[in-house]
Amino acid sequence: MSENAANNNNMEKNQAICKEAIVSELQKKKVHLFYCLECEELARNIASESDHITLQSINWRSFADGFPNLFINNAHEIRGQHVAFLASFSSPAVIFEQISVIYLLPRLFVASFTLVLPFFPTGSFERMEEEGDVATAFTMARIVSNIPISRGGPTSVVIYDIHALQERFYFADQVLPLFETGIPLLTKRLQQLPETEKIIVAFPDDGAWKRFHKLLDQYPTVVCTKVREGDKRIVRLKEGNPAGCHVVIVDDLVQSGGTLIECQKVLAAHGAAKVSAYVTHGVFPKNSWERFTHKNNGLDEAFAYFWITDSCPQTVKSIGNKAPFEVLSLAGSIADALQI
Repeated sequence: MSENAANNNNMEKNQAICKEAIVSELQKKKVHLFYCLECEELARNIASESDHITLQSINWRSFADGFPNLFINNAHEIRGQHVAFLASFSSPAVIFEQISVIYLLPRLFVASFTLVLPFFPTGSFERMEEEGDVATAFTMARIVSNIPISRGGPTSVVIYDIHALQERFYFADQVLPLFETGIPLLTKRLQQLPETEKIIVAFPDDGAWKRFHKLLDQYPTVVCTKVREGDKRIVRLKEGNPAGCHVVIVDDLVQSGGTLIECQKVLAAHGAAKVSAYVTHGVFPKNSWERFTHKNNGLDEAFAYFWITDSCPQTVKSIGNKAPFEVLSLAGSIADALQI
């Protein structure tokens, strides 16, 4: 092949690649993203990930009696458009006003509707042990399942690392749940750590191992277990050897953090050189995150890193840049999910 022919061939290939990229970009959905007040920062980060995502606003007002007085801005402009709502069900007090908006948006003659609920909050403490126990996760799933269909069909519901895997079956056929995970954010961050550190992933119990071990199979693992001794639940090492390694405890969420602290003690006692933690949902009620912060005297630096996502916006605002916490944003992942 002559030099001119080779150059022409390369030029045609480059033009084909450019054309494919342009077509791919044009095929992306243009999405109008509404959001609750708690999620404003995350919503802005999501919009910054794609030129095809436009933020829209809602007037979140209240009547004198405290009930919501809401108004969806630009309601006429979203007709025939793809619409999404970024929700945070951080407390029962904010759920009603958001559900009121969520039920209306699909009825505004939109092309499709997507609910993004990064953290599905109910179910983390539920134990169905006797007749009369109420499964609030099932109730919440029924509420979400009754979102009206849009012009384009059932609502898509995006949820990250739902606490109990069986909860995914609580949703009815009227919605299309998309279950995502924050683990790729963790693996990307671990790859940025110094190469000299030997990383092992630890699971605080068998449930966490079943949920995440296939997503982290590139790392050696340690599994802990919780056993009862009287009224106490004791964490013990079940399998694996953490000696001399940087051990990263992985779980879906943290509340008080007691299990993580006991797990850290066990790993340190078995020779772990360093212990860190990752949870997708940093709930931390009553500011329980404070027990993990590094104090000035350095005596309480049990965790080298503590990674969480921004699925719980109130926690992100509280911890700021306090060591050992680092926030791994879901913004890019959510932007990708909205483009499906």
